[in-house]
Amino acid sequence: MEYRIDDFSWDVNVGGYGTLEELLEVITWAQLGIHDKPVGLLNVDGYYNSLLSFIDKAVEEGFINPSARHIIVSAPTPIELVKKMEEYFPRHEIVASKLSWEIEQFGYPPQCDISR
Repeated sequence: MEYRIDDFSWDVNVGGYGTLEELLEVITWAQLGIHDKPVGLLNVDGYYNSLLSFIDKAVEEGFINPSARHIIVSAPTPIELVKKMEEYFPRHEIVASKLSWEIEQFGYPPQCDISR
């Protein structure tokens, strides 16, 4: 996965368990309010259908809030995906402030420069 914090999105390439973990982490970050970007899946030939069905089942069973389901944007073509991502706006309740999340979670003083 390639992180581009100031850009429009994160790039995820097909891979193994680590890639799926990274994908779910970025979705979680959106839910927590660490970022407010959509998470786009280019669903070529239905590659991600099973994953999306799993997530829909988790919504149906009450494990994922229905409004948070909209964090994930998917489409079968790049043009459709970009259009959906451009039209995206967060619908879910943000749990943590993006600005204060690291300070609160890691106990950094507000003046501390957190550089990566």
